[in-house]
Amino acid sequence: MSHRNAPLSETGRLRLARCVVEDGWTLRRAAERFQVAVTTAQRWAARYRELGPAGMADRSSRPHHSPNQTPARTERRIIKVRVTRRWGPARIGYLLGIHPSTVHRVLTRYGIARLRWLDRPTGRVVRRIETAAVGELVHIDVKKVGKIPDGGGWRMRGRAIGKRNSQAHKTGVRSKHRHPVRGYHFLHTAIDAHSRLVYSELLADERKETAAGFWIRANAWFNQCGIIVSKVLTDNGSCYRSHAFRDALGDIEHRRTRPYRPQTNGKVERFHRTLADEWAYARLYTSDTERCAEYPRWLHTYNHHRGHTALGGQPPASRVPNLSGQYS
Repeated sequence: MSHRNAPLSETGRLRLARCVVEDGWTLRRAAERFQVAVTTAQRWAARYRELGPAGMADRSSRPHHSPNQTPARTERRIIKVRVTRRWGPARIGYLLGIHPSTVHRVLTRYGIARLRWLDRPTGRVVRRIETAAVGELVHIDVKKVGKIPDGGGWRMRGRAIGKRNSQAHKTGVRSKHRHPVRGYHFLHTAIDAHSRLVYSELLADERKETAAGFWIRANAWFNQCGIIVSKVLTDNGSCYRSHAFRDALGDIEHRRTRPYRPQTNGKVERFHRTLADEWAYARLYTSDTERCAEYPRWLHTYNHHRGHTALGGQPPASRVPNLSGQYS
């Protein structure tokens, strides 16, 4: 493929070659007419004499012989280790005594799928779920988040205190010198696959009634945003297999992930990792109330202001037409 500053396209080369071969122009005259070097005019004229119009196409720049290329036997060993063990270039290189960059080039040359695209147990390529419009698919999941004792957890008070808190929680022992962990929050999340817009609540459990009530409120919120949900994707948790959740969905189609394959629900799983990094453990909280109060503010920032890498650096709200509150 010609670079953008090349003076001749394939059509221009053909015109130059015909001027020389068929019309009898001298190489110098043709070179001046087409603003190229005489040697360039000579090359295209020679290719036209040899191959005709087909010779005007670009040729591969790959050398005919590469004496330093990795031997075919070594390439086969690299591919065999990758397929059987599903290792990355570093581990394969260490095993075979080859530099990781060489392993990477071999895998790329043969079009071997990257590990992040694979389902590790089966070796199958994970098909990325793509949606064309908002509301086409909403992912739902629950994440447990440990509550923070008054005065702060082990990140605030040190690991020794955290260990004593953990033991107190297991044995049920309470004393004025200990601050036992007070249980968990269950973070229910619904995320639109196309826009990544999120509705989320901190609730007390993950029972079927709780999950059903959460979806009713989430669906109402999506409707207020102008999003009509047509499909919902969940895992196979008991709360999502219940009649209460089925009734809450109504006419909305319910899809479930394959058992033991959380990658299928990857968008909401990735959101939970983001909130852990940017909200739950982003700074030292002195109490559980303080962290809970921060969550709605962080969630608004995520939806309306935080750039998302999958959206070209734009916030999720940018993909929802006429969404109010985007710049508030």
